[in-house]
Amino acid sequence: MKKVAVIGSSGQLGTDISSVLSQDVGINLYLLDHSKIECTDKLSVENALFDINPEVVINCAAFVRVDDCEEESHAAFSVNALGASYVAQACVDIDATVVYISTDYVFDGGKSSPYTEQDTTNPLNVYGESKLEGERLVRDLCPKHFIVRSSGLYGHRQGNKGGLAGNFVETMLKLADKGGLIRVVNDQILTPTFTKDLGGTIAELVDTDKYGTYHITNSGECSWYEFGKTVFELSGLSPDYGPVSSSKYGAKAKRPEYSVLDNTSIHSLGITPLRPWKEALKQYLNLRERP
Repeated sequence: MKKVAVIGSSGQLGTDISSVLSQDVGINLYLLDHSKIECTDKLSVENALFDINPEVVINCAAFVRVDDCEEESHAAFSVNALGASYVAQACVDIDATVVYISTDYVFDGGKSSPYTEQDTTNPLNVYGESKLEGERLVRDLCPKHFIVRSSGLYGHRQGNKGGLAGNFVETMLKLADKGGLIRVVNDQILTPTFTKDLGGTIAELVDTDKYGTYHITNSGECSWYEFGKTVFELSGLSPDYGPVSSSKYGAKAKRPEYSVLDNTSIHSLGITPLRPWKEALKQYLNLRERP
């Protein structure tokens, strides 16, 4: 049986990847949450992975609070870059494949068409810089790597991240429940991606030996404002909701105006394209656990 370890297994993406992989009878799955591995501690990484000796390591651990990264750059680089390098090096030592999860924020948003894997990177914020450095280290250290860039992730596993950096859908629903004014930026275009869909595609990808960098998102595109509007429409809610420009919103971290990712490369492997983002969101809301 193939041994697969998932680092960050209790997070949104880690939970859904683990759920998909657990259904494969040919896989021995090892779930490594923060209590079992500290990715910023080289010895902790080595002890955890050397003991398991997996064939595949999926690294979902990340510092993803985009605005906080601006003031906590050391923490961001420690997790997203240094920690990623420790995991990649350990994978080299045990001849394992590593999967590193990256972001659309490695791009500056200057294009008006979807970004391919070959497009020039130029992050606008510390989060994007730290993930890009993580990509570079993983690529340089471990030949057997998959770097997966995605966008606007949301999933059923709840954490404390909140806002645009975490589960945007839940943030919108909580704000609607509280009442009051809700304003969301309408000049940042992306593709919201359901972690269940992303997890399933990553599971397919690691069954290949087509190592490299891949963009994987649901299909289509929208602004954050349209994303929120669709959440409310599908949920039957009518809060006091409206658009605001990024300049007026005043977030600490600058975001790209356009960060839609082209998925042609992953499709060229024969892997089924992900469904439209609105279809995925509808299922998420239907499956959502209600209090």
